[in-house]
Amino acid sequence: MRVLVVEDERALAEVVAEGLRDQGMAVDLARDGLAAAAKLDFTVYDVVLLDRDLPGLHGDTLCRLISERADRPMVLMLTAAGAPGDRVSGLTLGADDYLAKPFHFPELVLRIRALARRRPDARPRHLHAAGIELNPVRRTAVRDGRDLHLSVKEFAVLEALLRAGPGFLSAEALLEQVWDENADPFTNTVAVTVGRLRRKLGDPPVIATTPGVGYRIG
Repeated sequence: MRVLVVEDERALAEVVAEGLRDQGMAVDLARDGLAAAAKLDFTVYDVVLLDRDLPGLHGDTLCRLISERADRPMVLMLTAAGAPGDRVSGLTLGADDYLAKPFHFPELVLRIRALARRRPDARPRHLHAAGIELNPVRRTAVRDGRDLHLSVKEFAVLEALLRAGPGFLSAEALLEQVWDENADPFTNTVAVTVGRLRRKLGDPPVIATTPGVGYRIG
């Protein structure tokens, strides 16, 4: 899942982003509305976490622009204005959910995951292939009835490969989907993570590699 956090308070933005990354999400940051609009033109996001009172381009205006996009992500407004009237106006602008500051972080995570499942092009909740069963909601993965004890990144890589199957995903695509815009495109972190995932999946091997093409389950 890819999330864009649009928040001008640096400390809050970094804490939220780090917490969401710990939950296996790829997170990009924008400190103002103009920067967020630019990122939306180049990257498809599942959810935008949107502060309302933004410099450059107000959050209300950005929310309207997002609502008009053909590839629109779901929008969760996160703001200090939490009165009922503020929530109603935010939802009227096109937001899909509204959460007032201060907030309980586990609730934020649950709301983001719920919004991602509501996207019109959301994929099935349960993924199956090659004896693997993965539940993104419960964060569980098994193979042939054996629990797989995966790290956050290993789980996210496996989920991405299962969703793409039977097609291939390049290392670059995995880097974009599982990590974020700050990931070094020249790093070998994808190969290392796939290697650890292969060992945990066990025999017979199920992750195929085609040089110059990428990885796939099958």
